[in-house]
Amino acid sequence: MRKVSILLTTLICMTGVSAWAQDHQAQADEIGYGSNPALPKPDKRLIPTVKIAPARPWQGDEAPTAAPGLKVNAFASDLDHPRWIYVLPNGDVLVAESNAPENRPEDRKGVKGYVMKKVMAKAGAAPKSANRITLLRDTNGDGIADKQTVFLQGLNSPFGMALIGNDFYVANTDAVLRFPYKTGETKINAAGTKVIDLPAGPINHHWTKNIIASPDGSHLYVTVGSNSNVGENGIEQEKDRAAIWEVDVATRQWTVFASGLRNPNG
Repeated sequence: MRKVSILLTTLICMTGVSAWAQDHQAQADEIGYGSNPALPKPDKRLIPTVKIAPARPWQGDEAPTAAPGLKVNAFASDLDHPRWIYVLPNGDVLVAESNAPENRPEDRKGVKGYVMKKVMAKAGAAPKSANRITLLRDTNGDGIADKQTVFLQGLNSPFGMALIGNDFYVANTDAVLRFPYKTGETKINAAGTKVIDLPAGPINHHWTKNIIASPDGSHLYVTVGSNSNVGENGIEQEKDRAAIWEVDVATRQWTVFASGLRNPNG
């Protein structure tokens, strides 16, 4: 009887493992990953379902849950639609406070454009662009910025930033600009010099342009997003877009480094 009992227990365990494996694989297939996932059929509707997670500030003392031994706190607040950050070698944190340019009438026209405006507003992306870069400095090392100044203003939907030596580069939505920079300064008053123009225009669908400097500082890599999601505006509107440009800093000449990337920010 003992041998039979052990045998039955083993069979039950094996059956349980097998059932778990089958159920786990079924869940994996339903989710859509694995070696051969069975993707669900499209749910076709006249009006598509759009789920938006509205952006809102932390309430009271709430904060993200950190790993054991770590703590999360707000470094700075009351920023106007912050979109990108860049840390200078001295520890100063630069924040591009930016939103979509107003001068792109072809990107939000018609019924689709009207709905898109409403959806973007619900997501918190409707405010007018502040068009500035703000400097945040933590002078006592407590993890909270106690100094906040306007580093650059009067820009045009800025996003990417890069420092090469004493040259500070900013990627506006329509051009890359260069400004003189001195370590530790909290504001740049000098006018910028245009390095290159970037695709913008009346559609300018993916308007954010990012920049990263090569390790030796000789080149900038500039992201230029597509003018559509699936080419719906015509392929002629995608010239030199959905790409990363390589820009020679000395000559200001550029070439397409990589293409077919839709919106290659980050």
